[in-house]
Amino acid sequence: MPVDSVLQRQVMGRFATGVTIVTTRHGDEISGMTANAVVSVSLDPPLILVCVDLEGSMHGILKAGACFAVNVLTSDHEDLSTRFAKPGPKDFSGIELTSAQTGAPILIDALAYADCKVVDVIRGGDHDMFIGQIVAGESHDGEPLLFYGGRYAKLAPRDEGS
Repeated sequence: MPVDSVLQRQVMGRFATGVTIVTTRHGDEISGMTANAVVSVSLDPPLILVCVDLEGSMHGILKAGACFAVNVLTSDHEDLSTRFAKPGPKDFSGIELTSAQTGAPILIDALAYADCKVVDVIRGGDHDMFIGQIVAGESHDGEPLLFYGGRYAKLAPRDEGS
């Protein structure tokens, strides 16, 4: 019996994930999208992948630009995540950006980032999986934004005695 998309969403909604904004650049054009379909693939070489809808506005720019940055969001970034989850062109106004090696936009206040050059693209149903080799990155202290059961979530406060 085939599994429908509703059941798949219910099942995968029980898998807690971090929340990222994946950004890219092609020439002067920049784009971004909220993503939790981000996977660490390999440590040697350092590879990660992101899944991008074939029909999404991000797809063409990412394919042409051949680079992306995965920006790990903090628990304070819920509004930003919501902004970049909407379909269509993205509004980068009011967001402080920088770049590293590839030129893909990096959020100044991201919890962490990985700047990647695309090394492979694999079709998977209605998405392409862009595999990127990490060429630069940083990690900072802070609390991540999480997604679980169709809602944003935060880590419970740590017990300092543990």
